[in-house]
Amino acid sequence: MRKRWLLVLPALIGAAVVPADQSAPAQATAVPSPVERIAKLTGPESINDTEARFALKATDLGILWDNGSGEILTAFGDSYGSGWTGPGGGAGDQATIDWRCNLLFRSKDRNLADGMTLDSAAEDRPGHAKEFLPCKKIDRDEHTVIPTAGISVGKRQYVQYMSVNYWGPAGSWFTNYSGFAYSDDNGENWTKDPGARWLNTKTWDDNFQMTALVKDKGYVYMIGTPNGRFGNAHLARVPEQQVLQKKAWRYWDGRTWSPQESAAVPIAVGPIGEVSLQWNAYTGKWLMMYLDEHRAAIVLRSAKDLTGPWSGEQVVVKGSEYPGLYGSFMHPWSSGPDLYFTMSQWDPYNVFLMRTKLTDDGRITNLVTDPGFESQTSGTPSAPWQLSGTGGIDRTNLGHTGTNNAFVRDSIGTHQIQQTVAVRPNHRYRLSAWIRTAENNSETMLGVRTLRGRTIAQQSGGAHPQYTKVSVEFDAGGESLVQLYGGFFGHGQDVWLQLDDVELEEIR
Repeated sequence: MRKRWLLVLPALIGAAVVPADQSAPAQATAVPSPVERIAKLTGPESINDTEARFALKATDLGILWDNGSGEILTAFGDSYGSGWTGPGGGAGDQATIDWRCNLLFRSKDRNLADGMTLDSAAEDRPGHAKEFLPCKKIDRDEHTVIPTAGISVGKRQYVQYMSVNYWGPAGSWFTNYSGFAYSDDNGENWTKDPGARWLNTKTWDDNFQMTALVKDKGYVYMIGTPNGRFGNAHLARVPEQQVLQKKAWRYWDGRTWSPQESAAVPIAVGPIGEVSLQWNAYTGKWLMMYLDEHRAAIVLRSAKDLTGPWSGEQVVVKGSEYPGLYGSFMHPWSSGPDLYFTMSQWDPYNVFLMRTKLTDDGRITNLVTDPGFESQTSGTPSAPWQLSGTGGIDRTNLGHTGTNNAFVRDSIGTHQIQQTVAVRPNHRYRLSAWIRTAENNSETMLGVRTLRGRTIAQQSGGAHPQYTKVSVEFDAGGESLVQLYGGFFGHGQDVWLQLDDVELEEIR
């Protein structure tokens, strides 16, 4: 819901106005190149000929993890045999569709430049990949059971899965719980542990219903999101040998690791769908990849620490280029600048191996997504930016850098461009932006507030006839989510403000 904010405060200590120059805006540290599609991994005409070899014509997801013994294990979600006709899941001759809620494959292929060979599968008979985690297939009870993450500890394999109660509108579904299953024979047979489950709430908003898993310094870390594709990311961890002991898990509360799941604070702002997580040695950063449903794109964030601060989103793949894309999972054997990942498409409901190349620009991580508004494709602001009041997007080279900038224009009242970001509580930040205004604009503002509307810090000033860098520093206090904004308050004359190259960086 849009709100009109009537907050005009004096400049705070730490605010600054810097003369205009042509320096480039800061970017996220891990920057992807345009994506390449390497190979179709499943289905008809795939490099693995899965229909003939494993009775697998259509599948989704493609969750990857290293089994610790020289193989990559790959878990798929709802999958279908010869009776599938598409598009999407579940379409076809129900008598021969051969629905399996999940499947598991193995690969030793280290040459990913030409695709990923699937060497074997967990099977229930020769040539037939089996459903390795049982599911009821009863709508409004347990419609399906889908893996969301996997990890190895020693010789034991763990899968985190979600028990789906029913499917909702596009991008939405509702889960009974998420839980761990384990295998001690390299994925051939699995046991669901009834004690290692995160029950969903009556309002379907538990924060650990879908997950990503990594190991670091003796711990297994779990990034969790609610069911569906619209929630924020939260963080938990447990000693490696206690994965199945739910009471041993601890949740990041912004300062320390709490035994209370309810204490977990967001570490990245959604919408986050089907997240994967990986340490990338080439950039020296943790990488988080997922589907941003609002932007219809697979995006990447990076951070030096799992607790953050996480950079703003960098677009890796656009839905306009690959319609119906979802389910991106980074390959653990990616090396150097090459980042390989699996990606699904609703039509043809199969999985592809993709590649992007990473660069590290060496600059301080910017926590703002689309800081120069270059991802905006129309005159109306779209996610992650919101407009409060009257304004839009200039797409005609009027910005400080690049093609686009945001603007607000009116004669009376408060008009702002704003974005919500995740910050680390009790850390200090600097918000900067390049601002240009009408000469008669007397009350401009750049600031940050809580999601409840309380102003944390604001730089208020007058006109900036030329692009000028305006900055304000603030302490996040107890907040983990804040809203950045830039705009003005009008007093009856037609005035305007242009905003570009917004930057939020942690400084302590």
